[in-house]
Amino acid sequence: MSDILEEIVAWKRRELEIMKEMQPTQKLQRIIEEQTYYKRPPIADALKSSSTGIIAEFKRKSPSLGWINEDAKASDIPFSYQQNGAAALSILTDNRYFGGDDEFVKEARMSGVRIPVLYKNFVIDEHQLLQARLCGASTVLLIAACLDFYECKRLLLTAHSLGLEVLLEMHSEEELVYAELEPDLYGINNRHLGSFQTDVETSFRLVDQLPENSVKVSESGISNPATVRALREAGFEGFLIGEAFMKTDNPGKALAEFISKI
Repeated sequence: MSDILEEIVAWKRRELEIMKEMQPTQKLQRIIEEQTYYKRPPIADALKSSSTGIIAEFKRKSPSLGWINEDAKASDIPFSYQQNGAAALSILTDNRYFGGDDEFVKEARMSGVRIPVLYKNFVIDEHQLLQARLCGASTVLLIAACLDFYECKRLLLTAHSLGLEVLLEMHSEEELVYAELEPDLYGINNRHLGSFQTDVETSFRLVDQLPENSVKVSESGISNPATVRALREAGFEGFLIGEAFMKTDNPGKALAEFISKI
């Protein structure tokens, strides 16, 4: 870890201490045990059956850009994404750096969202997996750069025990060893989380080193339909896109126009 990522994870550890004081992990576990279990549709299946493979992201802010769409509402845009052809959704839940919240997943579900939802945060603790399950996510993101191999393995197994699918994110050759953990989805992030510099060539460079029959997702820096076509030919089924839509006045409409050009 380095730079911005190191700062984010350090803050996340402090934030978790506060969260656990307010709502202990054991309390979340009891709530889940008392709930009627409802398994959410997985992103892997949605991507396999989708003609576009787009995971449309609800992202209001980023460390590199600041506010992208401060007034965006989770009760509006995610449902609009669903109506305009998204295969799945990604919803940022980190507040300090991305302007997100767990409530955004709940609001999206209450608005009528039925397609899979990725809980996108910097997950470093079981407590966050319980939060993802409680707010209605179907999938959780685990980032190799934030976790050592055995931490990642433990969280992946815990996520599966909770009925959550796992998208494992890697962004370098060194991190490809994490692919041995056999997640549900293999993500390649084109954005370096230390510097936040983006290069889509990262996906093209690493795709052939992922398991042949796995479901692969290219993340970040995708703003051109031609790039989606090239990534699909290279072996990707999923394409996580947020800023290209969120910076417009109507993200749902922007998604529909993007899809029409693929």
